[in-house]
Parts: sequence; C-alpha cells; structure tokens
Amino acid sequence: MSVEITTLPSGLRIVTDRMEHLETASLGVWVAAGSRYERTDEHGLSHLLEHMAFKGTRRRSARDIAEEIETTGGDLNAATSVEQTAYYAHVLADDAPLALDILADILTESTFDAAELEREKDVILQELGAVEDTPDDLVFDLFSAAAFPDQAIGWPILGTPDHVRSFDRKRIAAYLETRYRTGGMIIGASGAVVHAQIVEAVAKTFARLPVQRLESAPPARYIGGDRRLKRRLEQAHIVIGFEGAAYADPEHYALHVFANAVGGGMSSRLFQEVREKRGLAYAINAFHWGYSDSGLFGIYAATGAGQIAELMPVALDCLAQTAQDLTEAELQRSKAQLKVALLTGLESPAARAEQIARQSLALGRVLTRAEMIDKIDQLGIDDVRRAGAKALRSAPTVAAVGPIGKVYSPDRVAERLRTS
Repeated sequence: MSVEITTLPSGLRIVTDRMEHLETASLGVWVAAGSRYERTDEHGLSHLLEHMAFKGTRRRSARDIAEEIETTGGDLNAATSVEQTAYYAHVLADDAPLALDILADILTESTFDAAELEREKDVILQELGAVEDTPDDLVFDLFSAAAFPDQAIGWPILGTPDHVRSFDRKRIAAYLETRYRTGGMIIGASGAVVHAQIVEAVAKTFARLPVQRLESAPPARYIGGDRRLKRRLEQAHIVIGFEGAAYADPEHYALHVFANAVGGGMSSRLFQEVREKRGLAYAINAFHWGYSDSGLFGIYAATGAGQIAELMPVALDCLAQTAQDLTEAELQRSKAQLKVALLTGLESPAARAEQIARQSLALGRVLTRAEMIDKIDQLGIDDVRRAGAKALRSAPTVAAVGPIGKVYSPDRVAERLRTS
C-alpha cells in the first residue's frame, strides 16, 4: 500500500493510494451527510441532493456534465447511505484533473434549477414506489426503523413522499451549506494517481467550500422492536436482528466472522440446515452492518407461508448453537471469506478509493492491509462465540412483509434463543 494523506489549511483531507501498472484513476468526494444527520423536516434531503448534483451548475448544464465526462470515456455517479454521501468518477489517469473540476463544480456551483428539481422529485417518488413494490428491500427499511425507532439512523434513506414533495431550492441550499463543509469531507483517489498532483488540483477546485467542522449526529440508541406489513405475496420476507458493533468496536470483525459462519455462504449453518437439508427457504443469509457508534446483526429469509412455522425455530436454533459450539473448521472458513472480501477491495481502484475514504471518515485514519488481516487472524473461537452470544442477548428486532401470520414476535424470538 502507498497511502498518502494531506490536510489542507481549510481542513479538507485528501487521501490517495497509488496502484502501480494501472492506467485509470478512481476518485471522489465522500461527505459525512447521510440520512442519520437529517432533522425531521429534512428527511430524504441527503438523497435528493445527490440526485440534484448532476442537474446543472453555473458553468455546466446537466447535458454538459454528462457529455464532458463521457467524452473522455469516463463515468460519474453518486450514492447515499446512512452516514455518508459519495460523488465519484472513474477516468483515464490524464483526465483526473477534469474529473475533480467537475466534482467540485457540482458540489459548490449547482444552481438547483426549479424545473429540474420538480422532475427529479418525480423520479425519487417513482424510486419510493419501486421500494414499496420490492418486499426484499422494504423489509430492511422496516427492520432499521424497528431497531432504531424515532431516530434518523433508522429512517429510510429515500425519505417519504410528503417530505420529498416539500423540498425546494432554499431548503436544499441551506442543507448544502450546513453539511457540506471541509471538516466533514474526504477526497479519495486510487489507481494511476500522483498524490501531489491530486492535492494541487483539489486545492484549486475546492477552494469555495465552507471552512468549518461539522456537528456530530445524535448518538444511536438501539432499542429493537417489531414492524410487519401483511401483503398478499407468494413469499414472506423476514428479518430477525440484534444489536451489532460499531466500526471501531473490538468485536466488529468478530461479528463479521460470526455472520459468515451462520449464513455467509453455501457452507454456512443456515444454508445447510434451512435450505439444503429441509428446503424451508429460497433465500437465507446473515449480515452485520457497522455504523460509527452502533451496528446491526441479523438474518434474512424469504420463504412460503407454509414453511414459516418450521423455519423460525430452526433458524433461531442455528444462531444459538453457533454461538455455543462454533468449530475450528467453521472459524477458519469464515475468516478466509472475510479476508477475501477485504483484499478484493484492494485490487480495484474504485473499491480502494471508497475504502480509504470511508475509513478516513469513520476512523480518522486508513487501516493498512497488514492491520486488517491481523485483526481477523487474531480472532479465536472464544472471541467469535462471545461476540455472537452478546449480540443474541440484546433485544430482538423483527421485520416482515407478506403472509406473515406465523412470524415470531420479538419476545418469542428471545425465549427460543434462551432455551436453545
């Protein structure tokens, strides 16, 4: 790894990782402006702002932005998550200054044209409708809302139709001024990049950013609960979850390994017991999501109404048993899966740029390859069992969509785990 970091006098941080023998560069801006930073009247604004960024600036029309980047063979995109919004480009090495100029332009000079705003609000309303029509997406929105009730961290990233309709240019500009400041932004670049050249270009193009640190989001309070939506569907979509670990928590990697052992692949206990042996579910897997100060661990299943009654105890027993008797073979297999996933991110310039930028925002530094691998290698069976058992002792969260009459309540989930 050849990571270099520079902090400009404005407080804007630049982190790069040169990857020899590549001829392309991935670079972007990562902002601490995800949905958990929104006030009630701002719900969905982070995502709308991401959409509006490409709709025209004082120097470029929306078409100019698209044509200018694509004429070079590059591409430009953006994404909003719970804690961050990212704007990024992938271009030939010589076109990195152009990409940075366009990124700076859309983040500091966007006009938020009224007609474009109305059109994009309609697009997002259609996107919200698509989620409502996609139960395997909708169930995770319900899950987050149940895990973190009445908190922005649990709100759907897209917002609500009423909130989206209410946003105007003034509201967008105010949010941009409040959240898009140098103290909460990272410029990340990887691939065929030269650090000094990136720093020089950023210093010129991002000079108009407000110079200020950001206020922290309210602390997350995992509570757990029950959200379900009965619908006439062929399958029930079910998520059962618990409190996970934050990025910097010592148990963060242990819970990832536990999730892999429980439901991370075809050799996992859930897949073998639920899918292969009993045929109780079309889809079954486990996950662990880390946030800056909390996390979520859980399992997802898609199954027919007639299989729910058998699926629930079998799946919960797999969870409880793994926390008690995880084997050495399972441990090594799960650790190998996690290492491959992490190292894969070091082989792609786009994934690497995202990794170093997100680590810089979340942890305040970039983890070395050796450090990441060592954190995994040092995990023993007791570490993983202990992390899994701790998660399973937290208040359960249940979310379900479809024919869900036989889905367990959180109390019944906790009772089954105690007796398994």
